[in-house]
Amino acid sequence: MSENATARDHLKRIFTENFSVADVAEPLVSFDAATGVADVRQLMDERGYEVVGVREQGLVTGYVNKEELDDGACGDAMRRFEEGEVLAESVCLPTLVGLLNTAPRVFVTSLGRVGGIATRSDLLKPPVRMWLFGMITIIEMGLARAIEGRFPDEGWKALLSAGRLEKAETLLAERKRRNQELDLLDCLQFSDKGLITLKDETLRGQIGYASRNRGEQAIKGLEALRNNLAHAQDIIACDFDTIVRLTENLDKVFAIRPGTNVPD
Repeated sequence: MSENATARDHLKRIFTENFSVADVAEPLVSFDAATGVADVRQLMDERGYEVVGVREQGLVTGYVNKEELDDGACGDAMRRFEEGEVLAESVCLPTLVGLLNTAPRVFVTSLGRVGGIATRSDLLKPPVRMWLFGMITIIEMGLARAIEGRFPDEGWKALLSAGRLEKAETLLAERKRRNQELDLLDCLQFSDKGLITLKDETLRGQIGYASRNRGEQAIKGLEALRNNLAHAQDIIACDFDTIVRLTENLDKVFAIRPGTNVPD
């Protein structure tokens, strides 16, 4: 295995193994099955909970939805956990994102017992933001390598408008004034690198887009996610579909180089 391949594998392990459900899950508040509905509903209203756990003989064996509480004991409205609703706290974040794409919540186990819960809102937490921003950075670096491999003589300049090129040259001049060792390609914006790869047929084929239109949609989605991450915006309301596609294509993310693909 080459040195570059080893480095990519190491980086992939960092992003797929070091970030887990435990980084974002919240404790699942629970009640004994015999607890009266009025008491349960009162606490759920006070804390804004839509779901709480239900205990039988000291163990959380199911849950109740606030909207399904009626009269009597909370255990009367209990739903038992089903396959696909529960996962271990050690499971990687991509699996959690995939489950939350089709379900409003996931229950989380520690040492084999349910004790936590994760919802889409938990994906707004700093560990997920760092994880996503890191992957987009890897994609951007991969695009730069592909462009450099295709145009070692900076022939890519012909694919940018005069205005975009001027902005990159202005930024390069400023960075050189600060004694930063960069080249012009390093000063392009994410969208510029994406545009270059889409305009050049060879690069577009290497990156894996069947059409320029589909590629533009993907690049715009990634750029929007990147900007919202950088400015601490709500990435769930605006970018959840992009996040799902990104996590479904992790193998492509960590293989981006001339001749490989990026998520679409």
